[in-house]
Amino acid sequence: MRGSTPTVDPTTWRYGGNTPCLELVAPDGTQIILDCGTGLRMLGSRWGNPDELKPAETHIFVTHYHWDHIQGLPFFSPLYVEKNQFQFYSFRSKFLGRDSLRQVFETQMALPYFPVDFSAMSARRKFREVDGGESFMIGSNKITAKWLNHPQGCLGFRIETLAGTVAYATDNEPGDPALDKSLRELAADADIFINDAQFTPTQLATNRKGWGHSSWKQGVDIAREVNAKTLVLFHHDPDSTDRLVDDILGQARNEYDSVFAASEGMVITLGAANEPVQAHMPGSRTGLRREAQFRAAVSGITAEGQKFEEETYVRDLSLQGALISLRHSPRMQSELQVTMETPSADGVHAMRLRGYVVRIEAGVEIGTTAVGVVFTD
Repeated sequence: MRGSTPTVDPTTWRYGGNTPCLELVAPDGTQIILDCGTGLRMLGSRWGNPDELKPAETHIFVTHYHWDHIQGLPFFSPLYVEKNQFQFYSFRSKFLGRDSLRQVFETQMALPYFPVDFSAMSARRKFREVDGGESFMIGSNKITAKWLNHPQGCLGFRIETLAGTVAYATDNEPGDPALDKSLRELAADADIFINDAQFTPTQLATNRKGWGHSSWKQGVDIAREVNAKTLVLFHHDPDSTDRLVDDILGQARNEYDSVFAASEGMVITLGAANEPVQAHMPGSRTGLRREAQFRAAVSGITAEGQKFEEETYVRDLSLQGALISLRHSPRMQSELQVTMETPSADGVHAMRLRGYVVRIEAGVEIGTTAVGVVFTD
């Protein structure tokens, strides 16, 4: 969900730093992967789980050939397994000609750029060129490709399944009438509209104009115009901290009801007709330290090898998040203020924390909701 280049600094860990890669599993079992950014490596690692069912063939759609959308492919371990089968889809580039996608993959793994070349991948691979406006079926799912406004060309993909419709429109900039129309056709009445939101409206109007990206405001306007049910803000700028993405999400939600900001590992599930989509995210990958005083019993082994046990206070606690039982059901990705009482030798102290809702599920007790919160400060 990160655009242009991956990030690893702590200020972007909550939303994540991998470049674009999405997995879609349709009701008929069809597995579709959208783009081959650095997130593809993590997806490949999941295939090592023996309990996870694998389809006979996986369909991989590449929107365009910029680095951030292809750089995960050499690290996708399932491609090195002979029994696996993949069908790739993308467009014929005017700069490369026939078999453009194969050329791109072969070139990025050619010597001296990578230790092994493309032939080291033993999985069965097929390539299909698609054009904007083309539609075709994969199982019971209708796939439609549409051109988007981005330097050197980019395709958006509309995937119509038995459960609903997903429109994927990464890397697009408003301003070209024909391509603006194409984007709206792609997103029309979609249940989930995933749209480029790399820049702020101010950036888009000034120093980032012509770079091929959009903003949350354009996404909201299009979603409202074409009756998209849920908008997902995608392709966050590498310089956008978690706090900035929080602010962008807040602005978007002030203007449109159902909006999420794409996050590392986010899972979105289409429900029954006329029901809102369900979304949840994994816990944060960071731990934040707060002063606290909790009475504790500690046992262990000394440096000399002797067992010990003693009563003490924990005065520094690493907080990652919490699961809280509430009578109310807060909004996904909304902010919560949490005040906890911490007993100490000189009385009870209040610990005030701010966090964001990352998971909502039925509580253990009737009438309650279990709310997963990641603390940010």
